[in-house]
Amino acid sequence: MHPRLFTAPSFTLYTFGPILAVAYLAALWWLLRGARREKLNPEIVTSLGLWSIIGAILGAKLLMVLRSLPYYLQEPSQLWSLTTLQSAGDFYGGFAGALAAVGIFFARKPQVPRWQVADLAAPSIALGQGIGRIGCFMAGDDYGRPTDLPWAVSFTDPDAAQIGGTPLNVPLHPVQLYESMFCFLLFFFLVRLSKNRKFEGQLILLYSLLYAAGRFMIEFVRGDADRGFVINGMLSTSQFCAVLVACVCIPLYIIRSRSRHNSETETTKDQRKKVSHT
Repeated sequence: MHPRLFTAPSFTLYTFGPILAVAYLAALWWLLRGARREKLNPEIVTSLGLWSIIGAILGAKLLMVLRSLPYYLQEPSQLWSLTTLQSAGDFYGGFAGALAAVGIFFARKPQVPRWQVADLAAPSIALGQGIGRIGCFMAGDDYGRPTDLPWAVSFTDPDAAQIGGTPLNVPLHPVQLYESMFCFLLFFFLVRLSKNRKFEGQLILLYSLLYAAGRFMIEFVRGDADRGFVINGMLSTSQFCAVLVACVCIPLYIIRSRSRHNSETETTKDQRKKVSHT
């Protein structure tokens, strides 16, 4: 739509970068807001947020390169090209990179309540994604399949083709906006659920599961072939990652839920014993 935010004779500011910065800042702001509400140390939570942002950026770029490794081996100069630097990379690469960075942080700070902080981060991640996907839409990156639906969009700026390989003057599914709206809805759902959280870890596990399900479906109307495919083209890279996330998070959700139920049962038994002794 509008890949350039500002153009001068010797400098161009592309739209995606500032929007991505706003996305990270908004996510960090919401995380700190929750930390203050739950009486957690804001400095520690800020450090955790910065670690996760750096891990997300590196991981997203790394998976983007790995899914197209033959191309980058043939054209190593493309590692530093405008297309590569402007691209957001792969979300699940960013997710894995953030998890790795957070894991290192928790290992260095074992006193930080992991599940509690993870639950605070869940709506923050969804908020950041909702904003970030608007940046992808403005840049023309991660575009959709051709469609004749009335809300189809056509990209006309040559920079959109250069940055994301977007076909110009072709009506496409606005998949970036689909995902943005889905993430905003997920954000509001998690914020509402946080007031009645059943157990620590519920929000981050539900976020992971619901996003995986939403992303799996959205991938069917994506049109950018360079996002990568596995299992003889049956699944995109992100769909495959979504399946892996579901396989990990569903058992974890059940275990955490049962652990909470068992804990409540033991507490009730102890209370009954105290009452009977009195």
